[in-house]
Order: sequence, then C-alpha cells, then structure tokens
Amino acid sequence: MAEEALFDPMPWLMRLYETTQQRLFFSASDRAEARHWQERFRQALLQTLGGWPEKAPDLDVRVFEVKELVTTTDDGRSIPYRRETLAFQSQPGLYVFAYFLSPLSNDQRRPVIICLHGHGRGVDDIVGIEEDGKLRDRWGGYHRDFALQSVAHGFSVLAIEQLGFGRRRLEEARRQGPHIWSCLPMAGSAFLLGQTMVMWRVFDVICGLDYLATRNDVFSERVAVMGLSGGGTTSLYAAALEPRIKAAVISGYFNTFKDSIYSLIHCTCNYVPEMLRIGEMPDVAALIAPRPLHIESGTKDAIFPVEATKRGFERLSKVYEVFGAQDRLTLNIFEGEHIFNGEGAFPFLKKWL
Repeated sequence: MAEEALFDPMPWLMRLYETTQQRLFFSASDRAEARHWQERFRQALLQTLGGWPEKAPDLDVRVFEVKELVTTTDDGRSIPYRRETLAFQSQPGLYVFAYFLSPLSNDQRRPVIICLHGHGRGVDDIVGIEEDGKLRDRWGGYHRDFALQSVAHGFSVLAIEQLGFGRRRLEEARRQGPHIWSCLPMAGSAFLLGQTMVMWRVFDVICGLDYLATRNDVFSERVAVMGLSGGGTTSLYAAALEPRIKAAVISGYFNTFKDSIYSLIHCTCNYVPEMLRIGEMPDVAALIAPRPLHIESGTKDAIFPVEATKRGFERLSKVYEVFGAQDRLTLNIFEGEHIFNGEGAFPFLKKWL
C-alpha cells in the first residue's frame, strides 16, 4: 500500500458515514404518514440547528437611501427600478442590511423574492454594485446579479446581506479587504454557544418576512426564497422551517451531504452538528413538500457534484410523489460551473408565485 493511501482519512470517514444511522430519513408511503414525519423531522432539525434565536423587541426598520436606477438585461433591454437601502433588527442588537428592489413600470402590488447571495463581497454581488460603488453595465460575477434579474422578470425583491459578509463582518475581516468574510470565527462562536450560523441566517430571513408584512406595496403572502451556493443553504433551511415561504429556488447547492460538505472542502458556515444522525439533505428538502421547489445545478460544479444532485433529486422526487405534487418539483441541469443560471427558475416562479 502506498504511503499516501495508508494515511488518507477519507475511507475511514466514508465508513463512519455508512455506519451512522439516519434515524429520521423519509420513508412515508402516504400523505398522512408524510405529514406526521414532517412534524417529527422539523422538530429534530430545529433542535439540531440550536433552536429559534431570541427575537428582537421590534424590527426598528431604518431606511437610509432611496434611488431610481436602471439595469440592462442580457438582450439589451433597459429596466427602471427603485432601490431602497434599509436595515431591520432580527435579534436584540443585531441588524440586517438589505436592499428592497421594485420595478418602476407601474404601482401594482407584486409578489416578492427574498434573494440570498453566496460567498463573496456580500449583497452587493447580486444587485450589480461594483467594489467602487458604481453599477455594473451588465449582469456579472458568478451570481450574475440574480436580484436584478428577478426585478427584470417583474418581481419585487428583498436582497439580504447574509451574516458574516459585507457590512455584517467582524472588524478584522473588514480591515483585510472586501473579499474576506467572517464565516469561520462566527460559525465557531455559534457552535460554542450550542447554536449555528445556519439558524442565525435563517432567522434573518424569517424577520425579513415580518418586514415584508409591514409593506402595502407587495403581496406578503406570496414570497419565495432564491439563493446561490451559501445562499442556497439558507434558502433550503428557511423554506424547510418557515411555511410562509411559498416557493423556493436553490441554485448551486442541493446535493447530498455525503458528496458535498462531508467529503469536499467547504466553508464552516455550512455545517450543522449531528445533522447526519437525523437525515440527509433530501430529507431537509422534504420539509418543503408539497410547496413548489426548483433546483438548478451546473454540470461542472466542482463543490456540489452534479451526479449527487441528480441522486438527491431522485430521492426527493419520491417525497413529492407521496404528496401527489410531482409538478411542483423541477430540476434544471445546465452546462456550466458553480454559477447562477436562472433559465428555469423565473418561469417556475411566475407559475407558482
């Protein structure tokens, strides 16, 4: 045996995976059993995530700026929109930075997409803002400014800056530059407290729903989540735990834990202690059923392998079959790397939202 193989810990990790009992994996055969399973799994998941955080006394919404801007689509169309820069409180002393975007074509109420970025500079990556504060001429980056794409498709948007990125980083990360994030120390702090970064981010989304309920220019009962990569993580768990979310789009994340964060290098913010003792990623997604869920994955995604996405989707499809909701679950496999695609996402949301 070669020396490298002798000391490779991966075979040992895989044996641990195979011998770990996932005590609540989905096995229901009818809708009543599935509903009962969802109740049990949701409670176990909440406990594993650290439980609900302490909610702030009030949202204490603060609006910093309102601008009318224009974004240009890939086919050259100009889309005017309004961008509100704001903050709201999610936990005592913890404020969420966000942009509220809305098309300027008319004053009608619109359904809303809560857009969640992945790793990078933060929320500016999905609203077309460059490092120098200027607007991009065209949708760009691996996020491809999907918050602006949502506006171009006629939706209002609440684009949230996830905890640990952009303006919501620790001071040390801010000193090092715009591309340094605070996921590792903050996720570690969460673990020491018996909590998780995943739950903290999910709770920001839940308070975002509370904020949307205060607005009279949106349909607060018609809200979806859309996230790429680490934003897909938050979108998955938020939709699984919060029934007010009516539909979800998960880009560049849905997979199996085994083939992604368990066996490949990933950020600490993805991890939930003892998750594999209760179930796999398709089991988490099964809490969304029978609500609409669209998944997209690139054929060359190096950190969420597409073949595992297909296997996870096949397992999840059986859940939607039990609910008689096969038409509410869709998968788009596109040629590309770890990047937002959106080709099937927006028609999907227009149908169900």
